[in-house]
Amino acid sequence: MTDLTIGVDIGGSKIAAALVDESGRVVARADRTTPRRTTAPRVVEDTVVDAVSELRSSHAVIAVGVGAAGFVDATGTRVMFAPHLSWRDEPLGERLQERLGLPVTVDNDANTALWAEHRFGAARDTEDVVLITLGTGIGGAILVGGKGYRGHGGMAGEFGHTRVVPDGRPCECGRTGCWEQYCSGKALARFAREAGRDLAGPDLATAARAGDIVAQGAFTEVGRWLGVGLANVIAALDPSLVVVGGGVSAAGELLLAPARQALSGALVAADHRAIPPLHIAALGADAGMIGAADLARIGH
Repeated sequence: MTDLTIGVDIGGSKIAAALVDESGRVVARADRTTPRRTTAPRVVEDTVVDAVSELRSSHAVIAVGVGAAGFVDATGTRVMFAPHLSWRDEPLGERLQERLGLPVTVDNDANTALWAEHRFGAARDTEDVVLITLGTGIGGAILVGGKGYRGHGGMAGEFGHTRVVPDGRPCECGRTGCWEQYCSGKALARFAREAGRDLAGPDLATAARAGDIVAQGAFTEVGRWLGVGLANVIAALDPSLVVVGGGVSAAGELLLAPARQALSGALVAADHRAIPPLHIAALGADAGMIGAADLARIGH
C-alpha cells in the first residue's frame, strides 16, 4: 500500500478524521463529536488525538494534516482565533506533534477543502478558484495560479465574517451583521423556525424537495444571501470558478438556483463580464480531511 497520511477536519459540531492514500481515496475514517465551545481547548485536542490513535492502530502513517475551523497563522502551527471553538492563539500544531510523534501541519479547514477539490474534485485542473463552505458558519478559501493564497498573516478567505448588514444580527465572532448569520446551516434553520417549521439539516432539504413551501422559502432566502455575498467576493477576486461546499451544499439546486439569480442582479457590471459558474463541491464532507491529508503528505 502507498504511504498513508491522516487528515483531520475540526468543525463546530464534528471532528472527522480519515486515512487517505496518494490518490485522495479514503481508506478508513473515525468521527467524533466536537466538544462544546465552552470546553477548554485541551479537550478538543484530546478528541483529535483519540481519533488519530484509532486510525493509527491498524495502519502505518507518515504524517497528519489538520483543517481547523479558525484563523490559522502563516506558519501553519497556531490557531489564532476560532469563532465556534474556544481557541485563542492556540499552538495546536506543536501540541499535536508532541503528543503524536508525527509531523503535523495545520491549516484553515476551507483551505484544505479547496486543495482537495483542486487536486481530486470539482476544481481539478482549474487554477483560479474561490471556495465557499456552508456549514455551521461560512468558510472561504482562495486559489491563485494553482496555489493556495493565505495572505500576509495566513488568514485570507474569511468571507463569512465580512459585514453584509450594518448593525445586523450578532455573530459568534463578536461583531454584528456577518455574512454567515444570513447564509449558513444555522441561518437556514432559523429562517425555517421563524416561519413556523422546526426543521434543520437534511430534514429541511427533504421537506423542500417534497414541496414544503416554508422549507423551500428557507433555501431561497439562504441562496439569495449566498448570491449577494458572492457578488462581493467575485468583484474583488474575479475567479474563473466558484465551488460551494460544506453540509448545506448537499441541497444542490435548491440553494444554487436562487444564488445564481441573486448573483446576476448584485454583481457589478454583470452584463459586461463573464460570471464564473457555481459548482457544488465533488468531495462533499470529506474534502477537508482529504485536503489536509494531501497537504501533510506534500509537507512531509
